[in-house]
Amino acid sequence: MPHTRPAMPRRAALATFAGALAVPGLSRAQAAWPDRSVRLVVPFGAGGASDTLARTCAQAFTEESGGQTLVVENRGGAGGTIAGAATAQARPDGYTLMLADLGANAIAHEMMRGLAYDPPSAFTPICHLTNLPVVVVVNPTLPVRSAAEWFAMAKARAATPLTYAHPGIGYPSQLAHELMLQLTGTRMVPVSYRSGAEVMRSVISGECDCAIPTVSSALPFIREGKARPIAVLTANRVPQLPETPPMAQTLPGFEASVWNGIVGPAGMDAALVQRINQVFVKIMHRAEVTQRVQTSQAAQVVAGTPSEFATLIRAEIARWTPLIRANNLRAE
Repeated sequence: MPHTRPAMPRRAALATFAGALAVPGLSRAQAAWPDRSVRLVVPFGAGGASDTLARTCAQAFTEESGGQTLVVENRGGAGGTIAGAATAQARPDGYTLMLADLGANAIAHEMMRGLAYDPPSAFTPICHLTNLPVVVVVNPTLPVRSAAEWFAMAKARAATPLTYAHPGIGYPSQLAHELMLQLTGTRMVPVSYRSGAEVMRSVISGECDCAIPTVSSALPFIREGKARPIAVLTANRVPQLPETPPMAQTLPGFEASVWNGIVGPAGMDAALVQRINQVFVKIMHRAEVTQRVQTSQAAQVVAGTPSEFATLIRAEIARWTPLIRANNLRAE
């Protein structure tokens, strides 16, 4: 049902505007951002982890932005590149933003031919929002209880390889799986599904032996005994799975996660980027947002600077590009 949003009190609006003007180098036009609704393009459909994060941000955006609305626009498909192209081609005025991830915003040009944009140069990094931990899970009938036993079984079953489920070529879980296999000299057969939910169903049913879902999506099945966790891919244990060790205990230094952040089109003014960053940092530091993200997604809140996010994206491109090229990985 349509509803109206109460107008922001004039005194509060003036205070917000004055505070924005205090940021060094911020012009009056940039300080007024946003003076209308802002579009946040999400590269996945409704209901998933990315969509949940976007809508959590949208709920707090009005209060932190001076009364405007953050409109979530789901543009799923083609590994997130439909959303990526829509954002890359938008005006760099701060009114079209994107919930960024590894695929669409870092490595898509390595995975797809004829892409309409070049990820390393098409976007302006604004704010790294969260890291979502992932966990290696196996079907509970598989007689392994540690990463070391898992790799040993994979090596012993050369004639009948283990199978691993993933939600698509180039997704973080699939790349992490391939990198671990490369580092350990083991082989497993990949099986692609259309969603993370289908991946979990395949492991529970025994159709596939293992997978690397997010902790939040795997946790209900782990608690029911339908999937067994053997290692998290974070540097340290995660609170939701305190008995599950990090993969780094078996593969020293190994770490991987699903990250999300905010980007805009290339060419955005630096002062405007700083203004938008401040808004999203405030959103992520709100108690109710932090609690919801940590509780519903087992996520780590980052809320970093634009330069830190740019550094992360460059590091991810450098990390995954050699693996993609060596294995000739192409998005489906």
